[in-house]
Amino acid sequence: MIVPSGDLVAQGAVLRDDNDTPVQGTGLTISNSKTLTASNASGTAVPIFTVTGAVQILAIWGNITTTLGANNTAAYWRLNDGSNQSNITVNTGTTLSGAAAGSIIVKKDLASAALALLSNSQERVSEPTTLETSYFSPFVVVAKTAATTNIEFVYSTTDTPTSGVINFYCQYIPLGQGAKLQTL
Repeated sequence: MIVPSGDLVAQGAVLRDDNDTPVQGTGLTISNSKTLTASNASGTAVPIFTVTGAVQILAIWGNITTTLGANNTAAYWRLNDGSNQSNITVNTGTTLSGAAAGSIIVKKDLASAALALLSNSQERVSEPTTLETSYFSPFVVVAKTAATTNIEFVYSTTDTPTSGVINFYCQYIPLGQGAKLQTL
């Protein structure tokens, strides 16, 4: 699928598939690519999206485009306003060590659950845990007034340095005038 990146999507650009057919769906989609570069560090926070106002996140996921380092652990998403943090997925995290390009990470459960790694080391089927629900677990985030509030990807590594690239995506609905997500 061809996906416009960054603010182009948030401004209303139409997503189209490989046959140039518009992709139908609810909300706006934003993307941001990040290279992991931490060196022997725990709890490295990588800001991926800035929140303005209040937005409902319909889906958040990452597509690993360059294989991750051999020791990439405790990966999770959180919301950070510079003085307070809230988990989007559980902060004990998920091990992503050596996850190959083409693997996907997703938030499909409540914040008390870890993000899911759908490794492409073999075929995968992944579905919601309850019938008649959507695959992704939606949630609402609210930015702190007069403070930069970010959605962050957090991970630990014993590599010196680690490596890998993840393209992050977020599908969302603004919940008020001026509410939006932006890339960092």
